[in-house]
Amino acid sequence: MRLEQKVIVVTGASAGMGQAIAKRFVQEGAKVVAVARRRERLEELVKELKDAPGEAAAFPGDVSKREDNEAMIDFAVKTFGRLDVLVNNAGIMDDNTAVGDMSDEMLERQMKVNTYGPMYAMRKAVKVFLAQGGGGNIINTCSVGAVHNTAGAAYCASKAALTAATRNTAFMYMEEGIRCNGIAPGGVITDIPLVMPQADEFGFSRTSSLLVHSPELGMPEDIANAALFLASDESRFINGVILTCDGGWMNL
Repeated sequence: MRLEQKVIVVTGASAGMGQAIAKRFVQEGAKVVAVARRRERLEELVKELKDAPGEAAAFPGDVSKREDNEAMIDFAVKTFGRLDVLVNNAGIMDDNTAVGDMSDEMLERQMKVNTYGPMYAMRKAVKVFLAQGGGGNIINTCSVGAVHNTAGAAYCASKAALTAATRNTAFMYMEEGIRCNGIAPGGVITDIPLVMPQADEFGFSRTSSLLVHSPELGMPEDIANAALFLASDESRFINGVILTCDGGWMNL
């Protein structure tokens, strides 16, 4: 088992990529704190994994809130005794709005969930890693949207900021043995389209020109496989890397 006894926090674990990551990690022997807003989904996940080699514990929380990001780390340490890996996976899409039409509410929401939340969690995790000694590991779900105009201005900006924070964190703490890498998914089949706001007509007319060049959509398990590699000791010499998982979309 590639993650035996590692204690890992995974956000956005109630569905999609986060759920696939949590499942794969527990199957590989990890002790996973699964974080999401939907308590019932988390409880179902814990029940599903009760006979797996590892262990799952549910932590209902909202990653847009500083206090919840800090509390989920404290919960992991209290429940399992330490923290080895933080996976900031939770995120939301915008409505493809260009900057000229972007609302304050859209910008604030994107930044709170996609940027501030992960950075709050990273700040807390780094403090725990330093106190524990022996390094640590952070994996952020970034996006091809950070450099590829696949969504609106708010979403792309929020993921670009997270990408920059990922690389900066890797640089700042490399001597302390703390690694920080990102995964940049392209199109992946999840339930995000079901909760996205209606697409802005002007913005979507521009971004849709890129969508026609998208290859076959990926599955959440494809992202989970990438996360497994980055969470394992097999990737111990990889730091500050954004691993693009898009089926080659960025090459087109």
